Amino acid sequence: MNARRGSRRLAMVGVRPAGAASFRRGAVSGLASAALFGISAPVAKLLLPRVDSWMLAGLLYLGAGVGLTGLRIVQRNGKRRSEPRRNPFSAADWWRLVGIAVIGGGAGPVLLLTGLRHVSGVAGALLLNLEGVFTMLLAVSVFGERLMRRELLAAGVVIAGAMVLSLGSGTLAVEFVGVVAIAAACLAWGVDNNLTARLSQRNAISLVQFKTLTAGAGNLGLALLAGRALPSGSSLAASFVVGFICYGLSIVLDVYALRYIGAAREAAFFATAPFAGALVAIPLLHEPVTGNEVAGGLIMAMGIALMVRARAWDAGS
Repeated sequence: MNARRGSRRLAMVGVRPAGAASFRRGAVSGLASAALFGISAPVAKLLLPRVDSWMLAGLLYLGAGVGLTGLRIVQRNGKRRSEPRRNPFSAADWWRLVGIAVIGGGAGPVLLLTGLRHVSGVAGALLLNLEGVFTMLLAVSVFGERLMRRELLAAGVVIAGAMVLSLGSGTLAVEFVGVVAIAAACLAWGVDNNLTARLSQRNAISLVQFKTLTAGAGNLGLALLAGRALPSGSSLAASFVVGFICYGLSIVLDVYALRYIGAAREAAFFATAPFAGALVAIPLLHEPVTGNEVAGGLIMAMGIALMVRARAWDAGS
C-alpha cells in the first residue's frame, strides 16, 4: 500500500518510480551534476575581481545557453538520438518556465555572486547546503508534499551550521550580508527545483536552454543598462566556459536525475555539491580554513546526513 502511494505521488509530478537501470542513470547524473555545480562557487569567486557580479551572472547563464544551443543542434541533426522524443511544452507549462527563468536563472546567480564577494570560497560553497533545505520546505508548504519530523530536525541542523559559518572573526556584519545573500540564492533555487521537477519529463536540454538563454540575456541586458562594463576577452571567454560546464551541463544532468529517480533521491546525491566545492576552494583559492568553517561544515554535514537518511527511508516506504 505504501509503495503504491509513493508511486502515485511520483506520478503526480511527472516522475516514474526508479528501476535498477534508471536508478544507476539517475545516480550517475545526480553525482556528476553535483560535482559540476559544487565547483562553480570557488571558480566564480576567482572571476569576481575581474567581472562585476551582475555582469558575471548574465555571462555565466548566457554561456550555458549558447553551449546548450549547440548541443541541441547536434541532437536534432544527429543520426542517433540520445533520448526518446519528449512531450512538447504545453500552455500550462509556461508559467513554470517563466518562474524558473526569472527566479532560478535571474535572481539566484546574482544573489550567489553578490554573497561570494563577502564570504570565503569555502564558506560560500558550504552555504549551498541551504538549497536542499529550502527545496524540501517549499515542497511541503507550497507544493503539497509531506514533511517528516526527522526532515524538520535535519533542516534545523543545516540552518544552525549556516549560522555558525556566519560568525566569522572581524567583519561580522559583512560576513552576515554574504550569508544572507547566498541563503536568498538558495531559496530562489529551491523554488526553481520544485518547478523543474514538475517539468522533468520534457526534453532536458530544451528546458535548460530556455532557462539559461532568457535569464542570461536578461541579466546581461540589465547590467549593461546599469552601466556595467563588459570584461576583457579572456575573462569573457572564461565566464562562458564556466557557465556552460558548471551551470549548463550541471542543470541538464540534474533534470535527468529528477526524471530517473525523483526529487527525494536526487536531493540525496546533490547534497554532495557543497562539500565538493569546499574541497576545491582550498587549493584553488589558497584560502586558510577557519575554525568556524570547519565547525559549520561538520554541523551542516550532520544535517544533510539526517535529511538523506530520512528521505531514503520515506522514498522506500
